[in-house]
Amino acid sequence: MLRPELAEWVVLALPDDRTGGVRLYGGETVEFSAVVPQTSIAGTRLDRLLRTGNSHVTVVDGDPADASLAAILPHPQLREEVTAAAPGELLGVALDARGATLGAVLLMRTAVFDPDDVAFIRRIMARAAIALDSARLYEERAQVAAVLTGALRPPSLPAVDGVRLAARYRPAAEHLGIGGDFYDVIGAGDDWLLTLGDVCGKGVEAASLTGRTRQSIRTAAHFDRRPASLLRALNTVLYESGTDQFVTVLCGRLQVAGDGEPAMVELSTAGHPAPVILRASGAVEQPELFGTASGMVPDVHYRTVDVRLHPGDTMLMFTDGVEEARGAEGLYGVERLLALLPAYAGAAPDVVCEAVEQDVVEYGDGGPHDDIALLALTCGG
Repeated sequence: MLRPELAEWVVLALPDDRTGGVRLYGGETVEFSAVVPQTSIAGTRLDRLLRTGNSHVTVVDGDPADASLAAILPHPQLREEVTAAAPGELLGVALDARGATLGAVLLMRTAVFDPDDVAFIRRIMARAAIALDSARLYEERAQVAAVLTGALRPPSLPAVDGVRLAARYRPAAEHLGIGGDFYDVIGAGDDWLLTLGDVCGKGVEAASLTGRTRQSIRTAAHFDRRPASLLRALNTVLYESGTDQFVTVLCGRLQVAGDGEPAMVELSTAGHPAPVILRASGAVEQPELFGTASGMVPDVHYRTVDVRLHPGDTMLMFTDGVEEARGAEGLYGVERLLALLPAYAGAAPDVVCEAVEQDVVEYGDGGPHDDIALLALTCGG
């Protein structure tokens, strides 16, 4: 866009994060690209241009060995291109955006750069710098989202003898995969802890608290896997941290029996909806389970409820992205979930999770939705 209206020759100089040097693009052909080591430009005019953001004009007289030209243009091939078109001037303009210098543009013309030309070119470079910085920030945001999401969600569920596990996670689209919902399964042998929860808020702040919550639960579980004790410890940690956010968590301690025997689940909740039990016969039920959300008040005691799962029974844990999904008829609601599940009696847990997610998304008809997390357990391997 700059050639030939503003200059006959243009090079873009950007710091190269991988090598610590400077990458040069452009010249007579836009395909040219070369990295110049930092040691080659340290203390030169190009180095000062990239550090201070000031513009600079160098007279080009046709001598490729000119020290002043080498100080602003450190690549021999590019110096030959410039001197071949001499005499002229080489203008260096920094790409400044949001208080930082992102790079520089070098422009050469056979005419003189008058002050009005320099001012106009600097205005164009300022707009280009904002666009470049916005792209950089977006890329960094996407990378942060990917790292956080990978850290907050287990890559796979463990294999547990005697039961089948499945999970689904669908973050709110506008948050690039960063959400406040989480699930986890930890344990060994016939003693396992299943947790599913929701941090108030969205984005990076919620993700940060999600990470702290999961880590606190995992640490506490090494000493005591009883759900009520674990939730009490989590509440103490979050309350004493002074956060103004709260977390709802549903915990279930699974104890697996032998083949054909029912599995026992000890449940406790910190402000989270109770799970739905889908019996092999098609009957559905939801235990009466209540408890205060974690981090709101000190010294909370939690009650527990025991659930017996016979072969073919499924326990579905879900976050409020399910029941609070909005459609033409209002909220999706637990009653709609209870009406959906009987048709999937005896189905594998991954089928149940997929059916619920699809039904909730279709009910919302493509509209915005909260994070959705599902964790299902079916008795019988």
